[in-house]
Amino acid sequence: QLQASGGGLVQAGGSLRLSCAVFGRAISRVQVGWFRQAPGKEREFVAGVSWSGGTFYADSVKGRFTISRDNAKNWVNLQMNNLKPEDTAVYSCAASFGGGRYYSSSAYDTWGQGTQVTVSS
Repeated sequence: QLQASGGGLVQAGGSLRLSCAVFGRAISRVQVGWFRQAPGKEREFVAGVSWSGGTFYADSVKGRFTISRDNAKNWVNLQMNNLKPEDTAVYSCAASFGGGRYYSSSAYDTWGQGTQVTVSS
């Protein structure tokens, strides 16, 4: 079970931090990904972290977003800096027990509820 939090409204250039609490399994034993879906668009991969701690990013967020694990809290955080209006979307976290294909939503086994991120220009 996953629970996402931290969304909100921010001006362009601002920052937000999303958190994904993982219940029932240590985050060191799962692959966790963040995806987003804007109105009228398909869901897209944003960032992911593998079992071993390797991190992956969509080209559109590289250099602006940072994904990290908090092993003590069993959370995965997504720090989003220099936000742009095109980052506006519902962001969801997901866990994959088998790992691999971090960019594909079909590789993930369980999803948390989404959290809205709105970036005003």
